[in-house]
Amino acid sequence: MTDAVIQEADGAGGKAARPAAHSAGAIGLALSALGIVFGDIGTSPLYALQTVFSIDNSAVRPSPSDVYGVISLVFWSITLVVSVKYVVFVLRADNDGEGGVLALAALLRRVTEGRVRRAAFALLLGVFGACLFYGDSVITPAISVLSAVEGLKVAAPSVKDLVLPIAAAILMVLFAVQRWGTHRVGRLFGPVMVVWFVILAVLGLPRIIAHPGILRGLSPSYVGTFVADHPYTAFIAMGAVVLAITGAEALYADMGHFGRPPIRRAWFAVVFPALIINYLGQGALILHRPDAVRNPFYLLAPGWAQIPMVILATLATVIASQAVISGAFSVSRQAVRLGFLPHLTVRQTSTVESGQIYVPAVNWLLFVGVLILMFGFRSSEHLATAYGVAVTGTLIITTTLFLLVAATAWHWAKWKLIVAGVVFGGVEVTFFAANLTKVLHGGWLPLLIAALIFTVMTTWQRGRNVVTARRTALEGRLDEFVERLHKDSVTRVPGTAVFPHPTNETTPLALRANVEHNHVLHERVVIVSVRPENVPYIHPDDRLTVDELGYDDDGIVHITIRYGFQDEQDIPETLARARARGGELDIDPDTASYFLSRVAIRRSSGNALPAWQKGLFMGLAHNAASPAEYFHLPLERTVVMGSHVDL
Repeated sequence: MTDAVIQEADGAGGKAARPAAHSAGAIGLALSALGIVFGDIGTSPLYALQTVFSIDNSAVRPSPSDVYGVISLVFWSITLVVSVKYVVFVLRADNDGEGGVLALAALLRRVTEGRVRRAAFALLLGVFGACLFYGDSVITPAISVLSAVEGLKVAAPSVKDLVLPIAAAILMVLFAVQRWGTHRVGRLFGPVMVVWFVILAVLGLPRIIAHPGILRGLSPSYVGTFVADHPYTAFIAMGAVVLAITGAEALYADMGHFGRPPIRRAWFAVVFPALIINYLGQGALILHRPDAVRNPFYLLAPGWAQIPMVILATLATVIASQAVISGAFSVSRQAVRLGFLPHLTVRQTSTVESGQIYVPAVNWLLFVGVLILMFGFRSSEHLATAYGVAVTGTLIITTTLFLLVAATAWHWAKWKLIVAGVVFGGVEVTFFAANLTKVLHGGWLPLLIAALIFTVMTTWQRGRNVVTARRTALEGRLDEFVERLHKDSVTRVPGTAVFPHPTNETTPLALRANVEHNHVLHERVVIVSVRPENVPYIHPDDRLTVDELGYDDDGIVHITIRYGFQDEQDIPETLARARARGGELDIDPDTASYFLSRVAIRRSSGNALPAWQKGLFMGLAHNAASPAEYFHLPLERTVVMGSHVDL
């Protein structure tokens, strides 16, 4: 018999009650957003056009018609998918300040009251979109940093063998500094990205001035001409053009770190103009020097500036990696809140922004995955074959969920839904179809990663539902339990017992076990439920709500403690403050005993889950974070009690 233990999370990581307060200065937040949110899409010029002109034995040629067609595809893809869809519309669909496909699914579930099937479908679709995002989160740091360091092959070919170890060392430093927090990393990266976007424009502008005809590529007519003249080539090109919009989903997932207005300001004022100017400059260079397709980005710069550009590009691609890492943290916390992952240690890293967090387990799992990928593919050119499938799949899922939210919550007219679906969905389905050609050449990798994570999430959710239902049956109603205590004679022993428990509706298993098996009850019994709020701080005078559970003389009370996202969820310290202020709660936390409830899960012959899912669920349960640690309970006075359920 194998046992796994699930201890009550007691409300930590539950749904927040109010939107996040984005109270930092607008300029400061916009600057930090430049350093976090736009790193991924902001470094796409490094490899996007180079990849387009190198696909399928140079099917896309550096001829005027092909160059104008590609530039037009890039411009209108960024405009429609990023500027219009994400920045204008999708950013409006936040779930208590959080963004990302999983937050969008949770929002849809919340607004589809009574429509169980639609809500379940939306949530499952959102989970799969989140899993695809994880696949993207592993590939992006590897391809971004490698593409920048590979600039050494242009500037200093003699050191080309050092590209891989240099890239690995850079990523090691990046993942190590995540514990400092998104806001500190953003402040460090923000000025770098300002310089980066200025340089993008500075590199592209002279080429545009020298060859102003490239501006014709902004006309959508060139997309039609390119597709009409070379339908197959245009279709294949779409598989590489998508590299220009990678980072759009990370932009949305990172909304909880900074809020909607700073992201919009930074995009339209800085990022969008700089990107378009640089792509136009690369197009003009290719028209003037067709051999520049081998690396149009670095060849925009004069020879003396190529080494400094490699250094700056490396810093920028480190920041690109930061965008998806921060997004992965946000998505992971949302998955925990929705019950698709076990409780993870989540560290709040900002005093003003609820979305700025650090998740150690996710950080180091991503790091291992990125290193394996980097040393497996060994170059950004090879990694590009694996890129795109996960990104485009996530784009389609986001569009689907967004249209459902627009129809259900915002009551959009049918014609608006149809127009949005045709415009956004049409572009993204074409991108997805074009990238399916990469599946056999590396595109299977992000799909495999997504499938594995999807299996983990759905297994945890199914097992958790089974265990919760059976645990609730074991717990029984709290009011009935208290009523029975008044009727039966139970020996009372000196001292105070504190029972963390998520609700006042059911009985903590540890309390029930103490009475039914030990036949004793402490003189003071305190049931504590923690409720996190999405504001920085809750004043100590406003944190506690006391419920006597119908009797004011039996020594049994229920307490609800509200914490802000920057408050330490320290139960003993909160009880000590309440005692110092006086009033109805006179509990000495320094002498109290703390009882954590648990259910030990035993593998059985039942068919609630297949055998392999039972094993996976029990392994996840064993590695869940301990409530004793994040509630700061004294280990020497903490007892774990409960019962078992068969799975």
